[in-house]
Amino acid sequence: MKKLLFICSQNKLRSPTAEAVFSEYEGLETDSAGLDRYAEVPLSTEAIAWADMIFVMEKSHKNKLSKNFQPFLKDKKIICLDIPDEYEYMEPALIELLKQKVLPILKIKK
Repeated sequence: MKKLLFICSQNKLRSPTAEAVFSEYEGLETDSAGLDRYAEVPLSTEAIAWADMIFVMEKSHKNKLSKNFQPFLKDKKIICLDIPDEYEYMEPALIELLKQKVLPILKIKK
């Protein structure tokens, strides 16, 4: 079972969409969180410890993650998906983009 953690700013649109989409795949466990103080689900050290792979939506998220959680990121694979904050929750274009970017990394065919 591969554990995937998806991170964005508010945990309202992109990362919860990714969590929902990839939770449907066999062999994957998913979670999501936000880096902002007022995120729906703020990122915790427990979530980082739980994850096998961490996906961030933007470079700024990777920087903030490294700055605020550095001691907990040892041996963690962090992947930046470069997905801008211009999609709604479960928007078909966002789902397609997430699949295009994440499935090859996981070596899963569409």
